[in-house]
Amino acid sequence: MRPLTEHDVGVRCVGSGLGALLRSIRPTFEHAGESRPALDIGYFANVVPVADNLGIAISTDGVGTKLLVAQAVGRYDTVGIDCVAMNVNDVLCVGARPIALVDYIAVEEASPEILGPLGEGIARGCELAGVSCPGGELAQVREMIRGVVPGRGFDLVGTAIGTVALDRMLTGASIRAGDVLLGLESSGLHSNGFTLARQALIERGKLDVHAHVPELGCSLGEELLRPTRIYVRPVLAVLESGIAVRALAHVTGDGLFNLVRTTRPVGFDVERWPQPPPIFSLIQRLGRVPEEEMYRAFNMGIGFALVVAAESAGRARTILEAAGVKVHELGHATDDPERTIRLRARGLVGRGGKFMRD
Repeated sequence: MRPLTEHDVGVRCVGSGLGALLRSIRPTFEHAGESRPALDIGYFANVVPVADNLGIAISTDGVGTKLLVAQAVGRYDTVGIDCVAMNVNDVLCVGARPIALVDYIAVEEASPEILGPLGEGIARGCELAGVSCPGGELAQVREMIRGVVPGRGFDLVGTAIGTVALDRMLTGASIRAGDVLLGLESSGLHSNGFTLARQALIERGKLDVHAHVPELGCSLGEELLRPTRIYVRPVLAVLESGIAVRALAHVTGDGLFNLVRTTRPVGFDVERWPQPPPIFSLIQRLGRVPEEEMYRAFNMGIGFALVVAAESAGRARTILEAAGVKVHELGHATDDPERTIRLRARGLVGRGGKFMRD
């Protein structure tokens, strides 16, 4: 049985279709006049100028195929937190303070057994992020939505906005060689790579979502439904401290390559990496997923990263730890037009969206 990669789950076939879409979308920037977006499409969030030195940061994202696990388990509260987290963490990456999120829920059936817990999860996520949910949309579309349990199919998407001073917007433009890379621990898989994870654990590994897995210390379903960690409050505490923050990165799909989305072409020398949570080794073993692909597809235990001036790294770490997150000093930035990531702790070199053995 050969190893699983993202080719098996169809992720990379999206590329050509995305290009076709963007050919029509990018020209819309010219319609906005003085509110032309400040960034190109593809950063964690974009920023729309709305007044002198004031921008609205905006990002949209869904929960993805993690929702199929929620349906199989019959638990719907945690994915509401995921919906908030995936969006506010992205808005945070441009240095913005998230302020609101609206949701779009498409359902096979408008069941209170699903919608009630979804609402509870969204409310809890908003509480953790310090944002409101001022509205949204609920659509019952039986002809379009099908899930793994009859009548329980649904999709969940959110859009978050935040505010940022235009002269304090963060895009990595000021990164310097030697700046320190700080990683904040994830709670597990978060809300990415679930198609690959489900194929490895359920289809190949034949694990039942209700079964207790000793190496996880809980059922598979409980582990897979751990909500995405919300990093808003601790990261805002650093931003508001006056520390020289050069860049922020939400480690989602594309794994570590989220670090090199910066507008300035830089690389990273990652000298240390914490032991990933057990769920990752379980996926790797049961799916026979190459380590190169694991660091390409998953967060591997680090859900968010900050790049800060070397002289400020200790103070930033103190602030973050006081806010209740575990912090790891991973390495440092390098001048590199090829945007190379050297993951020395694992003997991997990443370039062009792909990891290879060093």
